Amino acid sequence: MSSRSTNPGGASRVRRRALLGTAVLVVLVALAGLAAYLTRDGRTSPKAPGPQVSSVSPSSPTASASSPPHGSRSALPVPPSTHDPIKFGKAAAAALWSYDTRAYSQHELLAALHGWLTIERKYADTASVDALVPSRVLWKEMAANGQFATATVNEAHFPDSFTQALQADPGAITTAYVYAVTVSGKQSIAWNGSPHGGAENRVTTLAVQCRPSQPCALAGVLSAVAP
Repeated sequence: MSSRSTNPGGASRVRRRALLGTAVLVVLVALAGLAAYLTRDGRTSPKAPGPQVSSVSPSSPTASASSPPHGSRSALPVPPSTHDPIKFGKAAAAALWSYDTRAYSQHELLAALHGWLTIERKYADTASVDALVPSRVLWKEMAANGQFATATVNEAHFPDSFTQALQADPGAITTAYVYAVTVSGKQSIAWNGSPHGGAENRVTTLAVQCRPSQPCALAGVLSAVAP
């Protein structure tokens, strides 16, 4: 008997990802790597940073999870109340790229990030969010060094494939109202004895649900970056 058949929870996660992927697929028909997203199993591995996106959206304000003053602690991320998928995508990316082992536990951060997810469970890919948070074991080691990460978002935009598909079939979005938003920025990491630490560029494509009747919410993190 296969390992998948003995793991009902994993099968459930696969079905949930498939539903989310289907919602995004109707407006991301040209997204390379989406097939891998739809078929990956419940054993989600951490995402590696994607290539930097150079496209700029001048109409979108800069979002930032900036470094706290010396000796202070970062608060848990709270989702904004907005109907703008670009604005929400920027805030969500900053939240996903930030953490503070000095201020809260790994479990508390996971719980806070789950609060960003859509309440429509069939579109909520919880595992794709959890994969971006350090494991409990790693978190404990990081906490011993007082490690924390902050994020600065440079820009966010709808991928070209999303825009083109939406123009070709404007009604396609009305099934789930899931938008693809690609966000780029920088993550800075510091720890005790190294206040400046290091930094690296980050880019990710998020699935953001924005129904007209309710504020935006996160549906998941796509496994491939859409330029």
